[in-house]
Amino acid sequence: MKKRNIYTIVFIVSILGLAIVQYQYLRIGINLAKLQFSSKIGLASENIRNTLETKNKLTFLLANAIEEDSLYFNISVDSLRDASSHFLNDFITEKLVENGIEADFTYRLVTRDSAHYIKSPEVYERTAELVTYPIEIKGYLPTLMGTDVILELKFRNLDSYYLSKLNGLTVPSLLFILGIIVAILWILRTYYWQRNIITTTNEFINNLTHELKTPVFSIGLASKMLEGDVPEEKAPVLDIIRQQVERLKNHIDKVLELASFEERQSIFNFEVVDFEPILEDFCKEFKTLTSFEEVHFEYLLAAGPYRIKAEVAHLENAINNLLENAKKYSEEPKIEMVSLVQKGKLIIRISDNGRGIDKRDQKLVFQKYYRVSDGNKYGVKGYGLGLSYVKRVIEKHNGKIDLNSEINKGTTIILKIPLYKHGKKI
Repeated sequence: MKKRNIYTIVFIVSILGLAIVQYQYLRIGINLAKLQFSSKIGLASENIRNTLETKNKLTFLLANAIEEDSLYFNISVDSLRDASSHFLNDFITEKLVENGIEADFTYRLVTRDSAHYIKSPEVYERTAELVTYPIEIKGYLPTLMGTDVILELKFRNLDSYYLSKLNGLTVPSLLFILGIIVAILWILRTYYWQRNIITTTNEFINNLTHELKTPVFSIGLASKMLEGDVPEEKAPVLDIIRQQVERLKNHIDKVLELASFEERQSIFNFEVVDFEPILEDFCKEFKTLTSFEEVHFEYLLAAGPYRIKAEVAHLENAINNLLENAKKYSEEPKIEMVSLVQKGKLIIRISDNGRGIDKRDQKLVFQKYYRVSDGNKYGVKGYGLGLSYVKRVIEKHNGKIDLNSEINKGTTIILKIPLYKHGKKI
């Protein structure tokens, strides 16, 4: 729960950070758009002013419309004002477009005393937020009217216009943020989904191993009851049964700890040991057991001591997993284990004459649930957990695991575990 809260906080802070950065970029972009607009409106205003200063067809029409003199055009005053309004609107639109301005606008051509004016065909409501750019007209029109003449250009929704000019920045940025949000949500969803699977798996393992304890206890009890009735020549077999029952009990206890292992809780109780006699006893037991299965197992252990800081039970389980794999994946198993001390490390090499592992699979076999397939079928039943467990155990011992294999020639796995000396790994 604590990690989930941390991930959620990091996610929210990251998204807020991206939003703030995006907002700052938009502010900068809008300010640049405003500067560009002001520059363009200045050029357009100059062009409009220069045209309206002289006497031409447009200014002659405007002058007659302002003075309400329709005799020259032989039309009504209302028609004259309407025509002049549209012609002036088209003229202003043309000049604005020439200077790169395509924003909606209205205008009003008015004298200083507001006694005469011409307005644009479309008029905005007074409640609308308008930005006004006045253009003082000189020359022909003010001289004719005997007063100052001003052309007022009014724009609305300029913020929306500025944003429309930033589509090349805003749209990709918003899509980028959206993509990040979707990706992070997908990752978090996948993570929590996997955590739920792990929790369910751990519950299954716990239930299964608890159920296994009953028959193991019964086997142990039965072996004790047989102690007095077993012939002397069969006593070693009974000893093996008791040893394996004890080993199985230890295995069950370790499997029960897998839930904590998955949760990365500390389930390793490390202690400094001489691993050489432990490994010697282990090899003797394995050789005795495999002698009943037509498995040829040989081992050669270099002289000790093998002083390492280890969790013995887990380390034994890891080695046992490798030996069991070598036995299962070989038709006529020939297994060899060699141990030696080299460059401050305990080296344990396990070789077999099995079917081998393809190079493509060699990089994947240590992943959880991954299994090497033979065509569309798996040659040996299993769950793909063994090698993943082995790798985790060796890494917990600050060690390294290497794999060398050739198809139809066999596999060699090498474990390298740091030795322990004077309280320090060397």
